Amino acid sequence: MSDPNSPDRFNEKAATYTVRGSDKPDLETGVAAIRNVLKTLPARPGVYRMQDARGDVLYVGKARALKNRVNNYTQVSRLSKRLQRMVAQTRSMTIVTTNSEAEALLLEAQLIKRYRPPYNVLLRDDKSFPFILIRQDHDYARIQLHRGARRIKGNYYGPFAGAGQVRKTLNALQKLFLLRSCTDGFFNTRDRPCLLYQIRRCSAPCVGRIDQAGYAELVGDAKDFLAGKSTKVQEKLGQQMQAASDALDFELAAILRDRLKALTFIQGSQAINAEGVGDADIFAMAAKEGTIGIQAFFIRGGQNWGHRSFFPAHTADVPEDEVLSQFLMQFYEEVPPPKSVLLDRDLPEGALLAEALGERAGFKVAISQPQRGSRRRLIEQASRNAVEALDRRLAESTTQAKLLREVADLFELPEPPDRIEVYDNSHIQGTNALGAMIVAGPEGFRKGQYRKFNIKKASTDDDFAMMREVFERRFSRAQAEDPDREKGDWPDLVLVDGGRGQLNAVLGVLEDLGIEDVPVVGVAKGPHHGREGREIFHMPDGRELTLPVNAPVLFYLQRLRDEVHRFVIGAHRDKRTKAIAKSPLDDIPGIGPARKKALLMHFGTAKAVRAASLDDLRRAPGVSKAMAQSIHDYFHAG
Repeated sequence: MSDPNSPDRFNEKAATYTVRGSDKPDLETGVAAIRNVLKTLPARPGVYRMQDARGDVLYVGKARALKNRVNNYTQVSRLSKRLQRMVAQTRSMTIVTTNSEAEALLLEAQLIKRYRPPYNVLLRDDKSFPFILIRQDHDYARIQLHRGARRIKGNYYGPFAGAGQVRKTLNALQKLFLLRSCTDGFFNTRDRPCLLYQIRRCSAPCVGRIDQAGYAELVGDAKDFLAGKSTKVQEKLGQQMQAASDALDFELAAILRDRLKALTFIQGSQAINAEGVGDADIFAMAAKEGTIGIQAFFIRGGQNWGHRSFFPAHTADVPEDEVLSQFLMQFYEEVPPPKSVLLDRDLPEGALLAEALGERAGFKVAISQPQRGSRRRLIEQASRNAVEALDRRLAESTTQAKLLREVADLFELPEPPDRIEVYDNSHIQGTNALGAMIVAGPEGFRKGQYRKFNIKKASTDDDFAMMREVFERRFSRAQAEDPDREKGDWPDLVLVDGGRGQLNAVLGVLEDLGIEDVPVVGVAKGPHHGREGREIFHMPDGRELTLPVNAPVLFYLQRLRDEVHRFVIGAHRDKRTKAIAKSPLDDIPGIGPARKKALLMHFGTAKAVRAASLDDLRRAPGVSKAMAQSIHDYFHAG
């Protein structure tokens, strides 16, 4: 089967046309380049790319009839100022013909995603959406958060609006169905149940606390629930609880009662009533002060799986209907479309969009504007949310709010982080090693929440092992003390001072702990150790990001890194100072400050005390025979 995201699936034949001229924007030269293309253009469906003198793509467009559509760009007086600027920069075009306009629409979205042209409407929030995955590559299926390509064998449920929504649902599902979330490696090495079993989040199949048939039944119930059959699951649990109660098995009845509570929690946290809607995505648009906001609700199996606001870029002078059409095609490049897409307006190309999405999905997709009933109420709620989200966006005038929004955009977070944790280690030739964590939020640094970690187990000349120990202690404790993440002590973003090695060490720890929804980024110094602002940000998926040296968000991230450096170096200096001041005499039972001072005044140094004979110790002022014997035995025992 060919890759549905590959342009090759259209059997395209691309042709590139170029005209020589000045590299500087010039309207006449741009029109000449386009007219040169028109000479050989067919009147059939396809996609065109307009390129500047360097070959960079300026714009990607699709057409039912290429010749007619491209000809419009030569009618300069009818073009907006924005399109005139684009034509003035155009020096070449690449033409790709397709078999239908729907295929052209699909290819257009793919190429926009690939090239990110400056004159196209762009989905800024162009990141993968999280899904819940129940894997089928193990006898005991694992439930987990999943992003990216869906290559793992299993059942995928989503999209969810963000990792936070998945986290809440997974927590409730673990209470409800007791499915394992650990990796196969962790599962295979267990000889006793882990913490999740103790807090009733897992049935512990790893050590045989449940047989394969019983676990398969739990998996089946979870699938039914995620497919929208929550009533069936609720009735089954109720019957089991009643049976346990009748049999006087009150412990089992209590466990089933807690599972029913978890089910009720999920049902009660939907925020909107989507009963009877089935699988649908809902979109509403708001426009104000030249900015466009789009609100999306995700409904699957009649359950609300969250909502997200989008603010497309490059929307100036673009009709609202065209903005929404291009947004939808780019959105469904990342997300499989549902059977129903509900909009707050009719789109001129609605039927074409539905055809293209149906071709991508492999089933019929309906795009409609509800006029009455529960679906209309959902549209009205989405419209209110769109207006409110846009107002909030426009009201973000403080520097900190803007910086956190830029951090969210840079690191692909669903919303600006409320809690950022930054980690670093410090030691000198393996001595006095410790790790440190600082915390920052919208109000600035939260110094009362800083933490130090004295390295106890890891080799102190192994930075990776030290970082692993810090994260094991930090997040094991978080899981034990706040498994439901209700106290606000779980980070929305973690920054690790270091490169790919430190990042991989941290990701390995989180994976072993079953934590997959905490965003982690490695911050490495550039080639000149950060002096020129050339930091490299290492993403978990292997990407390396850099920022312009004058970018405000870079300065903010540098401040976070400098603060953790200041804190860890200060903590290390304090520890080293205490170690230097520490005397071997401090550990001798019965030696207080006064006797310690007397011994040092008499012998000069702690080394001399260690070397002193028993008789010499007895002659020291303030030292009894028993104390002299105790000191001598301490240094010469064995």
